[in-house]
Amino acid sequence: MSVNDPAAVRDQYATESNLQARQRLWEDAEGPDPKQILWQTLAAWEPQRVLEVGGGQGELAERIANELQASVTFLDLSPRMVELARERGLDAREGDVQELPFADESFDTVVAAWMLYHVPDIARGLSEIARVLVPGGALIAVTTSADHVAELRALLNYDIGLARTFTRENGEEQLRRHFATVERYDADVRVSVSDRLKLVDYQQSISTKTAPVPDDVELPFIVRGLTSIFFATK
Repeated sequence: MSVNDPAAVRDQYATESNLQARQRLWEDAEGPDPKQILWQTLAAWEPQRVLEVGGGQGELAERIANELQASVTFLDLSPRMVELARERGLDAREGDVQELPFADESFDTVVAAWMLYHVPDIARGLSEIARVLVPGGALIAVTTSADHVAELRALLNYDIGLARTFTRENGEEQLRRHFATVERYDADVRVSVSDRLKLVDYQQSISTKTAPVPDDVELPFIVRGLTSIFFATK
């Protein structure tokens, strides 16, 4: 399975349980919090009209609306994620970043957090994001390194093809084709997993064939999370 296979992505986010299992892996992570860096970047930018694409369960979009007093539109491929976002009172719609259902220059900010590596045609997706941004508007995108959770992927014999998508390593090159300025901030963490069940839950959350977590896996199991936040202006 590739991480940007549309059918696999739809299956992966049909419910929130898979996402939650992977989020639990990072509960005791040590190092700079990429979510906090994302938030600080947003708050400093002072957005007014925000589109969040691939927003998961809607926590960030809700916080932007409540704490930054911005007008927020939420878009996701998953009907379940849209349902959860609507339960938070958000203007949430089902849709694809490769074909955004909005007029040119509709937003001053687009947020794409941990989702661009799921987009099959990343050039088309970035072009659409640039189209709906006003001149001088910003894309704030969060992605990972091609070596993100490499230890865990080796344990599970799990190749998601990250290097062939939108990553820390190639993100700036891809963004510069559509945006005038690009900045990158890295947030690398380390988590020491002492509970084998967390590893099992992570493995079972993946919608493709993987090796099971060995019964005798050495604990604590060290996993490195390699995340980058891109800030690009049109």
